[in-house]
Amino acid sequence: MITFIFEFIGTALLILIGNGIVANLVLKGTKGSDSGWTGISLAWGIAVFIGVFVSADTSGAHLNPAVTISLAVAGKFSWSLAPGYILAQILGAMMGNFLVWLNYKKQYEATEDTSAILATFSTSPAIRSPFWNMVTEIIGAFALVFGVFYIAGGTMGDSPVSLGSLDALPVALLVMGIGFGLGGPTGYAINPARDFGPRLLHSILPIKNKGKSDWGYAWVPIVGPIIGGVLASLLFMLIETLQ
Repeated sequence: MITFIFEFIGTALLILIGNGIVANLVLKGTKGSDSGWTGISLAWGIAVFIGVFVSADTSGAHLNPAVTISLAVAGKFSWSLAPGYILAQILGAMMGNFLVWLNYKKQYEATEDTSAILATFSTSPAIRSPFWNMVTEIIGAFALVFGVFYIAGGTMGDSPVSLGSLDALPVALLVMGIGFGLGGPTGYAINPARDFGPRLLHSILPIKNKGKSDWGYAWVPIVGPIIGGVLASLLFMLIETLQ
C-alpha cells in the first residue's frame, strides 16, 4: 500500500509544480505571464525532479502509466501491481491539479479565455492533426522511457529496473530536454495520467468560463505515450539480448 501512496504523492507534486507554471503563465492576473516556453520547460523539469526524488526510494517513481507499462513489458515490474500504480498516478494527477486550482482560484475567476483555462489542466496541439500529434507523443515518450531504462541502470539482471532518488536530476534533465526539443507540437504530455486525470478534473470542477474539456483529443496523449514507451522497452530488450 505504501508504494501506491508514494506514487500518488509523487504524481501530485509533479502536476502541482508543472501545471502550476502553466497557470502562472496563462491565467489573467498573475505575476508570471512573461515566463514563456522556457519557463514551462524548466518548471516541468523541476516538477519531475521533485516528484521523482520524493517517491523514488519507496515506489520507484514511475509517475506515468507509460513508464509502468513499459517496465512491465520488459519484465522489470509486476503486471499485478500495474493497475494500482496507474490508478494512483491518475488520482495523484487529479489531486495535483486540484491544488493548482485552489492556488489560483481568483485568477481562474478572472480569466475568460476557455483555452487558457483548459491549458492549465491538459494538453492540446498547436496544429490539430491527430495522427501527427500522436507521432509527436510517441517520439517524446520513446525518448523518455528509453532514457529512463539506462538512467535506472540499463541492465536485464535479476534486480528490477527502478529509479533511485539520485536519478531524480538526470530524469528531470531528460524531461526538460524533451520539452525544449520536442514539446512544441502538442505540449508534450508524454504521460497518460498527466493528461487524463487533470482533464477529468477539469470536466467536473465548477470553474467559471471553463468551456469544454476536449475529450475528442484526449485519446492522443493516452495512446501515443503508451506506444512510445512500449517501443522503447522492446528496443531496450533487443539491445540487451545482443550484448
